[in-house]
Amino acid sequence: MSTLGRVTETTIPILPCLSIDETLTFYQALGFEVTYRQARPNTYAAVRRGGIELQFFVLKQLDPTANWSTCYVKTDDVDTLYRDFTEGLRALLGKLPARGVPRVNPVKDLRSGMRQFVVVDPGGNYVRIGQQIGELNNGLADVRSADQPKLARVLETATIFADSHDDPAAAARLLDRALAEPGPAPDDLRLRALVLRADVAVRLGEDGQARAFLDQAGKIPLGEADSAALSDERRRIRDLEDLIAGGGVDSRS
Repeated sequence: MSTLGRVTETTIPILPCLSIDETLTFYQALGFEVTYRQARPNTYAAVRRGGIELQFFVLKQLDPTANWSTCYVKTDDVDTLYRDFTEGLRALLGKLPARGVPRVNPVKDLRSGMRQFVVVDPGGNYVRIGQQIGELNNGLADVRSADQPKLARVLETATIFADSHDDPAAAARLLDRALAEPGPAPDDLRLRALVLRADVAVRLGEDGQARAFLDQAGKIPLGEADSAALSDERRRIRDLEDLIAGGGVDSRS
């Protein structure tokens, strides 16, 4: 007889890091508390914030820029976590970094039915945090729909390259081709594409190009309804402008 109904399980990711001190400082800035720390026989620590618990071990040969360790956190209030995490990272580093490690990628609505963002910690671990906002699907049906503008399909694919694959160069190539094509595109869609193009330019260290894309985005006329719907993009514009004005944030790339 199955006992699944009488058993409670908890899954806790165990992620690598180069420095326990640096890792704990980072997560404490995001509002986590240190619940365990061990120096011998191996260096180990655990942190918790609400229902999120993460544990870490030191891996001396770890390259944070080549680390693909990841986990997924489901929440019912992704925007509060995004606000708290970005404010904490700003307080720790002075600005919100958009490239290298550590960083927090922008929060976005995905066609998969999730609204999510990604935390990249000092060890290069990808902690994906999301909230279900619609019917879950494989994320492809709407993108490939014949009645979707081509720029919408390109934008979704470029977002995957930029945020999930950590390949801003591929995202830039896709967006450049799509934005250069003749023909009209909805203003809100074009603005989203330009903001993402500016974002990936910053990640590639091309701040001058990023400024040019943000200038183009700023010239797009938007109605009140469009402006409200583009609150994520308007927030990202402010973050990118702050980074460019300040010369960016030093981080390992």
